[in-house]
Amino acid sequence: MVKVVDTNGSPQAIPSSPRLFVIIFTPQSQPPLTRAMSDNSENILYIPDTMSAWPWPRKLNPLYEEVEAESIAWMESFKPYTPESQTAHNKGDVGRLAALVLGDAPREPLRIAADLMHLLYIADEYTDAESAAGVQEISSIILDALHNPDTPRPEGESVIGEMTKEWWARVRAVATPQAIKHFLTAMEDYLGAVGEQAEDRDKLAIRDVDSYLAARRYDSAVVACFMPGELYLSIPDEAFYHPAVKQLQDASTELVVLDNDVASYNREQATGHGKWNILSVAMHQFGLDLHGATEWVAQHHKEVEARFFDALARLPSFGPAVGAELQEYVACVAAWPRGNDCWRFESERYFGKKGGEVQKTRRVPLLAKRPMNPEMRRERVEVQLIEELEQV
Repeated sequence: MVKVVDTNGSPQAIPSSPRLFVIIFTPQSQPPLTRAMSDNSENILYIPDTMSAWPWPRKLNPLYEEVEAESIAWMESFKPYTPESQTAHNKGDVGRLAALVLGDAPREPLRIAADLMHLLYIADEYTDAESAAGVQEISSIILDALHNPDTPRPEGESVIGEMTKEWWARVRAVATPQAIKHFLTAMEDYLGAVGEQAEDRDKLAIRDVDSYLAARRYDSAVVACFMPGELYLSIPDEAFYHPAVKQLQDASTELVVLDNDVASYNREQATGHGKWNILSVAMHQFGLDLHGATEWVAQHHKEVEARFFDALARLPSFGPAVGAELQEYVACVAAWPRGNDCWRFESERYFGKKGGEVQKTRRVPLLAKRPMNPEMRRERVEVQLIEELEQV
């Protein structure tokens, strides 16, 4: 539970200016998980209700449908997938994720965010099917397109290079220098961490919890996805890189990672990518079964929420102008865990057409193993519908 009080102890609404209030956060129990655990079936994944105490509510941007239609048309014009994989990607509805984390944004940043989501999920599908060397090649293409936006892309290159170049040209035309600088740093961190993941995959290595979460805070690309919320802002380095702001970014990102890893575990274990997941890491490090690992994640989620509110309460004053911009940025950072939680049930990426049912029951039958064809890479990569995996 979150309680917001002013300096006299009087209850208040969720603060519009975090530094003026004290945030009291009391972690709550997870009754849906506890009840489900009594079943103790080895073939069921339980999804804890981790976001029950998060004070930021669901808000879907009213421009979602028209902007997502434009974004999908733009993406499909590059033919990044086979028709079958394109259909599966579209059902993931990543434009809805953009609209859920930017509920009040105008058209321009929402479109930039939707295109970025599609671009990053394509990069994720491509790199998941590659060795460390292949991931390095894809990462180099993306970074070159970002750092040399006026240079034509070479013939025969993966379409992800031209997609990145075209999208980045639109961003550079409207973004502040600070937003551009922060995004480039975030993308370098993201792609570096994706390379580390590929090296671990090549070695069949499983990390411990701390090193895994440290890598996932970058390879999830969540920090890069904060950029559309910063698009028009000019937050100086002394504020943007303040330890409290960094803690807010890290905590928000980790909440998203924990929830996404639980939701994606079933798909990943079925398709041969299950080792790079917090549930697998917790099972390996602590000697837990799947149910125990899910309980561990639920408890850790509470601890990370507490870190977020601790940082929010410690934000210093940077003056009215900077404070207003920082408040707008922090609102975007705070919206991400809620928007992501809603999206994982509202899209078809993790639960197919049963997202609403799973959100109520918190129960997901484990899928049979169906490893992907390693020869199907990049524009030929296999993106499976959940319904197809259920038929194995």
